[in-house]
Amino acid sequence: MDPTPARTPETAARALAGHPVRFSASAWPWRATGYLLSGWIPALLWMTGVLVLLAVPAVGLLALLTGIPLAAVERWRVRLVDPTGVRSPHTREVRPGLWGWLGTRFREPVTWRELAYALVFSLGLAWLDAAVALLVPCVLFLVCFPALVVLFPEYQPDPVLGFAAAELPEAFAATAVGLLLLPVVGYLVTGYAVGRVALTRSLLSPPDRRLDAELTELTRSRARILDAMDAQRRRIERDLHDGAQQRLSGLLMTLGMARLHLDGVSTPVSTLVDKAYEQAGTALSELRELVYGIHPQVLTDHGLAAAVAELAERSPVPVDVDIDLPGRPSEPVEAAAWFIVGEALTNVARHSDARHARVGIRADRRRLVVEVSDDGRGGADPTAGTGLVGLADRASVLGGRITVTSPAGGPTVLRVELPCGS
Repeated sequence: MDPTPARTPETAARALAGHPVRFSASAWPWRATGYLLSGWIPALLWMTGVLVLLAVPAVGLLALLTGIPLAAVERWRVRLVDPTGVRSPHTREVRPGLWGWLGTRFREPVTWRELAYALVFSLGLAWLDAAVALLVPCVLFLVCFPALVVLFPEYQPDPVLGFAAAELPEAFAATAVGLLLLPVVGYLVTGYAVGRVALTRSLLSPPDRRLDAELTELTRSRARILDAMDAQRRRIERDLHDGAQQRLSGLLMTLGMARLHLDGVSTPVSTLVDKAYEQAGTALSELRELVYGIHPQVLTDHGLAAAVAELAERSPVPVDVDIDLPGRPSEPVEAAAWFIVGEALTNVARHSDARHARVGIRADRRRLVVEVSDDGRGGADPTAGTGLVGLADRASVLGGRITVTSPAGGPTVLRVELPCGS
């Protein structure tokens, strides 16, 4: 657990999700009330300004730009509920001079969204906000009934909640009702204010299309890099298989023939030949393991099911394999699934102390689902350097996702979903 003390939530939305006592004792309900009650002021000023501009024909067109200052005020008021604020989507690159500024603003789509927001806000939303916020003074009025009875004994208030509070017992009953309603109204008003801020944010700070384009290009570039890396890995695997591995196999055969010629002869040369033969055999085995780890030929020739079955056979932990594939996925998905299963089984063997593991693969027209589970000790931590972060990155490049369930004591279940074009 984090030993540091809990901080007050930074936004009203986070406060709503926090502890009820902490929320009720915080300033967020009052800030939300202030946010909702203060809206009628800019709304009234905006309507007055529009009427004045429309009354003067020479500057009537400027009324179309009055949404800009109102939107600026609204973005500032949002900080009462969400201190992170709302960024203005207006471009800062404008032509010099007043006419340049006017021309830029008239051409911006956000200017017309702000005008539409100003109309809806000033003619409806601002007054609805105030009506919701007035629930707080009404509840406070109930809470303060005893003070009213003491300060104004001659005053006979109208019946409230079905009874008149002219006497102290009835007044304290009204106070009890008010105290019960106060946290409920606090949650209601704050929740409404959070929703209003979300609406304001969506209308006055629309998504940056340039940022969306950059994110799209970043995703595509990551996919291109992955494709290039896979192609390079296959080229390296092919070169090693057809080049170095074949030469090393030839060297091993030559050394084997030399051992046959020196059979029964005990000389320093025969000892060196035997040692060279053993070292060449070890090097060939290591090279084959390296080539297999880069990209197994069985994956290319026979597909994912055969390659995963071979991974299971090579695992030091017994593995059950259950694969149901109606066809072969695309090459990137197939390679990613094989890599993920291989890395997951390596993690099982190294870190889980498992006695048994299982690999399940299913596919339909839309996605390929890979599940690797084990009966080990659990407690897998993606940040502990066990390769889970790398698996998540590889899945995300293809538009997939990965989830890990690993409670202490096990079992651990790794589930990966990849878009599938099989």
